[in-house]
Amino acid sequence: MRLSEMSNKEIIDFQKGERLGVLGQTDLLIDEETGEIHAFMVPTMRWFGFGKKENEVTVYWQQIKKIGQDMIIIDLDFGGNPES
Repeated sequence: MRLSEMSNKEIIDFQKGERLGVLGQTDLLIDEETGEIHAFMVPTMRWFGFGKKENEVTVYWQQIKKIGQDMIIIDLDFGGNPES
C-alpha cells in the first residue's frame, strides 16, 4: 500500500474507541536506509479547563490492527517501541 492511499484516513484507538487524528496530519518515523515506515507521530488536541493542550502520540507499525477504507484501527497497548 502506498502512503498516498493511506492519507486522510482517521486513526482510531481500538481500546478506547477514540479518534486520535487523521493520517495526513501526522509526521513519520522512517528508516533512512530501507525507507520503511516505523511509526506515525499523531498530534492530538485535548481540552483542559479553558484551553487546548497539544500532545503527540507515537503509533508504531506493529500497533496497527487494521487498515480500512476510511480509517486505521490501532491498539496502543500492543507492541510499542520496538527499540525498548
